[in-house]
Amino acid sequence: MNFEENRLRLTIIGGFLGAGKSTWLRHQLFEKTYDQPHVIVNEVASHAVDDTLLEGARCLDVLAGGCVCCDQKEQMIALLHRICNDRSSTQDTPQTRQLVFEMSGVADPGQVLTTIKNDPILNRHIILEEIIVVVDALHGLDQLRTEPLSRRQIEAADQILITKTDNCDEQTLETLLATLRQVNPASEHRASVFGVEKTLPDASSAQPAQLPKLDDLTDEPLLSCSLNLDEFGTNGNSWVSFSVWLSAMLHTHGSQMVRVKGVVRTPGGRLLLQSVRKVMQAPEILPDLPESAEPSSDNTIVLIGRGMNQERIHKSLHHVITKAAN
Repeated sequence: MNFEENRLRLTIIGGFLGAGKSTWLRHQLFEKTYDQPHVIVNEVASHAVDDTLLEGARCLDVLAGGCVCCDQKEQMIALLHRICNDRSSTQDTPQTRQLVFEMSGVADPGQVLTTIKNDPILNRHIILEEIIVVVDALHGLDQLRTEPLSRRQIEAADQILITKTDNCDEQTLETLLATLRQVNPASEHRASVFGVEKTLPDASSAQPAQLPKLDDLTDEPLLSCSLNLDEFGTNGNSWVSFSVWLSAMLHTHGSQMVRVKGVVRTPGGRLLLQSVRKVMQAPEILPDLPESAEPSSDNTIVLIGRGMNQERIHKSLHHVITKAAN
């Protein structure tokens, strides 16, 4: 095998916050879609939660605390250099040839690819295989209208994967599909529910939605806030209080609260909680961690949104739980 054929094959998985990237990737790892991949997960929050869900990777690295387009750019370059150097120094042992990069919801795949191409070492050792951009069927149209980043992500895609189609009526789905085809007519379009591939409607007669020009939209920065629930004593009855508080937060500030995600311990077991804006997905029961497992990010909830005040959020949750305990 010559050097060109032995380069790392890079698959980039992008998509806006809450689109379902981790859910889809978890299923692909379970189904062994990728051949013992080296997985990189980028979390914009300082406390990563997605890495606890991605079993099945041969190797797993996490870049947390910022987006690889800006805050974590140098860390990303250093990590990719290390991966390439490790492969070059261990050529006599079996190596992975597949690199799967799950980006944060605020990353632009095009910028990351440009960074790799502009680095002489990475450009020599890594070749792009595919950019997959995941789109939430329920929120995709609204994000295309209001989020410049969502538009840029889709424009960079080789393949567009529409998720959560079971939560979307057929007319909305057809309009979304027609709009995606207009924004990026060269990409392949597929659909999945919980990682399982589904059939898309034809939508050949559907009209695309009218979208504003990107120049007319502004990028207000997204902020993240991590809540370590152990600090609030969320056990027993406190778990109920936390659930009520979270529901109230989403109902009142759902338009600002773009994404909520975390694994929490409850009297009924470990639950994966996820929401996109005001829509809370049904909690998923996760298996208990083995006693030998390393410390995980259990009982940490990450909120991502605009106009958030972390101190006020902490005080609000503390007040609700303290009041319920008295």
